[in-house]
Amino acid sequence: MRRREKPSASPDYVFIGTLAALVVFGLVMLASASSDLAKDKFGDSFYYLKRQLLHGLLPGVIGFLIGAFIPYRTWERFATPLLITSIILLLLVFTPLGLMSHGARRWVNIYGFVFQPAEILKLTFFVYLSAWMGKSKKRGKSFSEGFLPFLFLIGLMGALLVLQPATTTAILILVVAALMYFTAGARLTFLGGAILLAALVIGLVIYRTPYRLERVITFLNPGRDAQGTGYHIDQAQIAIGSGGIFGVGYGKSTTKLHYLPEPIGDSIFAVIAEELGFIGATGAIAAFVLFTARGLMIGRRARDAFGGLLATGFTALIGLQAFVNIAAISGLVPLTGLPLPFISYGGTALAVFLAMCGIIANVSRYKRT
Repeated sequence: MRRREKPSASPDYVFIGTLAALVVFGLVMLASASSDLAKDKFGDSFYYLKRQLLHGLLPGVIGFLIGAFIPYRTWERFATPLLITSIILLLLVFTPLGLMSHGARRWVNIYGFVFQPAEILKLTFFVYLSAWMGKSKKRGKSFSEGFLPFLFLIGLMGALLVLQPATTTAILILVVAALMYFTAGARLTFLGGAILLAALVIGLVIYRTPYRLERVITFLNPGRDAQGTGYHIDQAQIAIGSGGIFGVGYGKSTTKLHYLPEPIGDSIFAVIAEELGFIGATGAIAAFVLFTARGLMIGRRARDAFGGLLATGFTALIGLQAFVNIAAISGLVPLTGLPLPFISYGGTALAVFLAMCGIIANVSRYKRT
């Protein structure tokens, strides 16, 4: 019988404190960003906030506590069944249980419980990758035992996501998977080949689908259709610019109801910048930078390869998604539709991210000696 390992340290309280600050800030900003919209659609200014608390924060806190107190090595034993379950859930979006919204099938409704399987995949896929890569260093060096299975895994996940379509989520997962593959000691030739192949496939997908191609063209020339494809980014930049240094004041955004698309989703950073100004927006960015730096440090100090890959993968996923959201809404990259972690409306995403953070906190208790 394997001897149960005991933690060698307390959890990383800087990481946990930064996470708590982001979650509280997110709820406060969601209350402001959603109030007018909720009042107009449902007659209740706190409709979206209540749903975020019930369907996101509550299960998220439970997930965080489970992740924080169950030794992280436990998840290694369940990596394969968790991944298989996630794949089944992804396939369900293409059945009558799947829900269509804004031209995409990304939700599943099981007895009134609505969630996004792609968000759950973010957790289970990286648990599986961490377990698979952490078992043998040969998988980073071997073509047949490492590179080909890795290509199959990311290809399968990417295909299931692109078909929804959730292209940006697929790209995000592929980028983080490549980072983990590199961290696990992969040969640079293998890594470069995987990146090149993924870039070619993604480029072909974008070229063959008009709405994706239109996003890229609009990014390169935002003024070509200010009332059409360029409207979203145009209104977002107006909101950001209107905030100035100190902002117009909490709850006083003038763009969030009638002008700014998705003010509670991928555009919520524009509401933050308008209401809290450059100071508030910079503070939010600084919190994400601290969160990411601390999480990556936990991964570097982890006791074993599995723990290090888990913390690195989860942290990189959250940090990169935050960067892409903020960069997109600021006009630095094409619009993606990715929500801002811990802040944008979305119960499944908040619950999954908090569960990830619970596991990272547990990894921080088992430092390398």
